[in-house]
Amino acid sequence: MREQPTDETAERRRDLKPLRRLVPFLWPYRLRMLGAFVALVVAAGTVLGIGQGMRVLVDRGFAAGDAALLDRALLVLLGVIVLMAASTFGRFYLVSWIGERVVADLRRAVYDHVLSLSPGFFETTRTGEILSRITTDTTLLQTVVGSSVSIALRNLLLLIGGLGMLMLTSAKLTGLVLLGVPVVVAPIILFGRRVRRLSRDSQDRVADVGAHVDETLTGIRTVQAYTHEPHERARFAGRVEDAFRVAIDRVRVRAVMTVAVIVLVFGAVGLILWVGGHDVLAGRLTPGELSAFVIYAVVVAGSVGALSEVVGDLQRASGATERLFDLLATRSDVQPPAQPKPLPVPPRGALAFEEVRFHYPSRPDDAALEGFTLDVAPGETVALVGPSGAGKSTVFQLLLRFYDPQAGAVRLDGVDVRDADPAEVRRRIGLVSQDPVIFSADAWENIRYGRPDATDEEVRAAAEAAHALDFLEALPDGLSTYLGEKGVRLSGGQRQRLAIARAILRNPPVLLLDEATSALDAESERMVQDALEKLMKQRTTLIIAHRLATVLNADRIAVMEQGRIVASGRHAELVGQGGLYARLAALQFDRAEGRAAE
Repeated sequence: MREQPTDETAERRRDLKPLRRLVPFLWPYRLRMLGAFVALVVAAGTVLGIGQGMRVLVDRGFAAGDAALLDRALLVLLGVIVLMAASTFGRFYLVSWIGERVVADLRRAVYDHVLSLSPGFFETTRTGEILSRITTDTTLLQTVVGSSVSIALRNLLLLIGGLGMLMLTSAKLTGLVLLGVPVVVAPIILFGRRVRRLSRDSQDRVADVGAHVDETLTGIRTVQAYTHEPHERARFAGRVEDAFRVAIDRVRVRAVMTVAVIVLVFGAVGLILWVGGHDVLAGRLTPGELSAFVIYAVVVAGSVGALSEVVGDLQRASGATERLFDLLATRSDVQPPAQPKPLPVPPRGALAFEEVRFHYPSRPDDAALEGFTLDVAPGETVALVGPSGAGKSTVFQLLLRFYDPQAGAVRLDGVDVRDADPAEVRRRIGLVSQDPVIFSADAWENIRYGRPDATDEEVRAAAEAAHALDFLEALPDGLSTYLGEKGVRLSGGQRQRLAIARAILRNPPVLLLDEATSALDAESERMVQDALEKLMKQRTTLIIAHRLATVLNADRIAVMEQGRIVASGRHAELVGQGGLYARLAALQFDRAEGRAAE
């Protein structure tokens, strides 16, 4: 979700204040920053010292014909060069280290924060944009913190020191230099504002590119199955061109700003040299003083030019910092209580939904649940059935506290989940979803996701219970085989059994099954159903089912329609009552009998 430009945000873009928010990330490394600053001061001092050496050399060496002075000057110059090189190395290494370290810390902070945000945030924010902020924006900050800031400070010191030395050398010529400063600074300010605006626009366009790549590669099978490649190529090309156009606009503005500064700075230097030359001819200035003045004027001019370059980088970094800290400032809709209420030990697995009303953030006008009430006793198996959109998956989302209801309460073992620590609530729940998530790792890591401290023997036992051990051991490297991105090297049924093994390993008191056997063939379904039945014993289980044949043995079937429970009972009871469930059963079982007759 991209922020639309407003007068307020446009005003913020005119300054570098967002960069102040990096201070907490820089502060832990203040000793290294101090070392870098000392090295920077020494390096700048050696540059300024060269001008005074030149003055002495010209006035006392050349003018007086002192060859010995020339010899000593060479030795001093070599010493200054060594000192300058050593201090420059120290500055470059320390500043680069700080830049890399701060960006690493910032990336971790952003990623850690994003993981804490509720699913409601991801309903309205593209994954590609988040990736852009964590990668592109932080890389830009690394360049600035690890390079541009150092360059800016170095040139600022050279500018201040150079102006001071100019004043000591010739107050008259320095006055001319100062008169020219506003003329040089004006284009930096005017162009700099536009550079910063274009920089943020450029980052947004890059985020669009990343979001498109993420979306199409995630759905690559669908893209190719529908031969949609030409259309996706055209869309991607359009987004790349948009990013290119904005980037070129930014580069053009920066180039014009740089040219303007160079022309103005060196034009002013030429004018000052002309005036200074006349002073030397008139005897008001020595040749050595003019030589030193020229060196300091070049140093000052170079510093102003470098600062104009750095200002553009800093403004780009300011825009990136704004984006990153906007993300860090985002608050999750689901907040843990200040003093969480402990869940009872040992866990019982009692569930209760009391007059729950809930609207998804992206659909505030449509109630996903309305007056939803359900009690599930410890160890009971309850199936939720109903047409698509009835609110079955929403029940799971609220129980896991991915969202909070607008009214009513959701209780686990008698405790309102809003009063408990969300992590503690989720530790008591095992989830097997209709579309299982398999991570880009091996089977050990994927199954151990259910309980990270599990031993290898426990992982193998869980895989065997889910009837997954045979096919996993048949892979080239057994359970250590890389499964590909999102488990692409496994079939749908194999991915489902791997997810079931993960839930078995977790051994939770509450089990949530969202069409857990939907992707399995008849033989695999029989094996996994057997494993699930063993797992469900003495465990509270909620089952979402569209295939009614999978829930015939449930202790209770709750029929949902438009976010409410409209009927409840065993299969035979519900069929006898008529209504929605009877119609669904007739449709499914009559169709199944028809297929069997064929």
